[in-house]
Amino acid sequence: MALTQLIGYSVLTFAVWKLVRRHASRKANALDVAGPEKEHWWKGNMESMFVDSFQRCLDVSADFGGAVRIHALFGEEWLYVSDPRALHHILVKEQHIFEENDSFLFCNKLIFGDGLISTLGEQHRKQRKMLNPVFSTANMRELLPVIQTISHQLKSILVSNLSSRSEDDHARCRESVELDVLPWLSRSSLDCICEGVLGYHSAALETGNEDEYTNALRMLGPFIAKTLIFRPIIPIVMRNCSLYWRKKILDWLTISWLPMQIMRDLRELRHIVEIMDSASRAIFQEKKAALQLQLPSPPISQPYDTLGGTAGKDMMSIMVRANASSSEADRLSDTELLGQMNVMIFAGLETTTAAVARALYMLAKHPHIQEQLRIEIRGAMAAYQVPGLDHSHAKDESASARLSYDVLMNLPLLNAVVRETLRLYPSLPVLTRRTTESASVPLQFPVRSASGEEIDVIHVAKNQRLVISILAANHNQAVWGEDASEWKPDRWLKSSQGVSPGDKDGVKYPGIYSSMMTFLAGNRSCIGFKFAEMEIKDVLATLLPAIHFALPSEPDDNGNVKEIHWKMTGFHIPVVKAPAGDGETPHLPLSMRLVRE
Repeated sequence: MALTQLIGYSVLTFAVWKLVRRHASRKANALDVAGPEKEHWWKGNMESMFVDSFQRCLDVSADFGGAVRIHALFGEEWLYVSDPRALHHILVKEQHIFEENDSFLFCNKLIFGDGLISTLGEQHRKQRKMLNPVFSTANMRELLPVIQTISHQLKSILVSNLSSRSEDDHARCRESVELDVLPWLSRSSLDCICEGVLGYHSAALETGNEDEYTNALRMLGPFIAKTLIFRPIIPIVMRNCSLYWRKKILDWLTISWLPMQIMRDLRELRHIVEIMDSASRAIFQEKKAALQLQLPSPPISQPYDTLGGTAGKDMMSIMVRANASSSEADRLSDTELLGQMNVMIFAGLETTTAAVARALYMLAKHPHIQEQLRIEIRGAMAAYQVPGLDHSHAKDESASARLSYDVLMNLPLLNAVVRETLRLYPSLPVLTRRTTESASVPLQFPVRSASGEEIDVIHVAKNQRLVISILAANHNQAVWGEDASEWKPDRWLKSSQGVSPGDKDGVKYPGIYSSMMTFLAGNRSCIGFKFAEMEIKDVLATLLPAIHFALPSEPDDNGNVKEIHWKMTGFHIPVVKAPAGDGETPHLPLSMRLVRE
């Protein structure tokens, strides 16, 4: 115990010494830009800016502009950026100067391996070159039947919950039933990711059928969030300790008899990563073996093909085949391919779940738009009932129509609802960068310097930390209009009239998706956004024709009506406010009923 404490105190002391040195360096290169006053002597503005701080993030940009100085931990100053020209400069034009933070890269490497979000420079470019064709429109078309099968299974489960709950309550005549849909949306996203990316039959929607691997995938995000306190220390340990001592330190920190909750959380995260790594390696070896035999990769853990002949069309199988046929110079190592598997699963799970949940919540909040969207989807499905046309291949087991890829992706109102939801509520509100050398950041809209002068360029020193505010960029009234913070899907319907949302007098953001910053820009933008968009649209197109969603309105046993609050803690998470809920546990209770014919 004494030895463990001594080592722990030594690592902590070393980390503090590094922070003090960094503080001295930063003082000599202070940011000359206005910002809010420091709110705490060592936490600065961090708590108010990044702990359940949706409105605060918007207010700071509204008050100070698209480039703001904020006070970070221990006196450090960060540049909080949402200006369109600045983001183009940082993410596209001079992206080699503005790289991911060391703590972000090292933590991702430890958890996921050598994937896209843990590599830089030439290695990252090489990986991106290999992965880009995997997410082509042609491959998305092939994967849509996989997603549709899971979406229809989700619909069947929700509909059956309505029936069974009405029976249990002896209230068949009840108009609606309240149900927490978040666990089902999470399970559906997990099935989509596992089937689409890995060809792995996770069967997460089948209650009680969850295996160790799928449970680890679901718990990974929450436990990463619980152990963020270790993130600043990891780069120091990685740079100054050999592999042997890194493992030793981790062993000491995760000894089972250490009683603190944070240590228990770290211990559980290590267990989750070990399970994920072991299962990923097994799946990867099956993919390679299938390739060597020139056979389509079977859906792993599934003795027969239940996906209508889509086996072998998952992204991992495509990537393994593409890699094997590449030149030696372009080929990725097995370690890098494994890293891509783990990254794609994690990146697509929490973000897509949050996006679908928010879309359903907004449609429940705006029933007239929900009804308009239902009419649009049903109208598109009516084409499959036209006499003389054979669409039997595009129906599920209950004879419900499945929309083709082109129809699904081009429904105007569905497109508008998804875009507006992703713009207003990006799943990942902020990201960070650091400078590899001193640089100047140009601004589209001038801001005030620390002395009050108007400036349109900000000079930053080497190792300056920056926060890219996707949230503030997507709410910028100077680009999106005075109603930028209002959920108005019809703004996207005006594009057919020559009005382009997010393009004001030629000024727009460099985002790869509809000029918004939700999926970023440049070579580190989200490579899987087409898959995410397709999944979100298909889930909505499947559920809405059958189920009407509304906000909770019935009081509970204590007379309290559930009020939903979206908590911003890394991702947007719905919780139920007190007194009806604890305000912490993720829940999305919605009132549901079958749609009247």
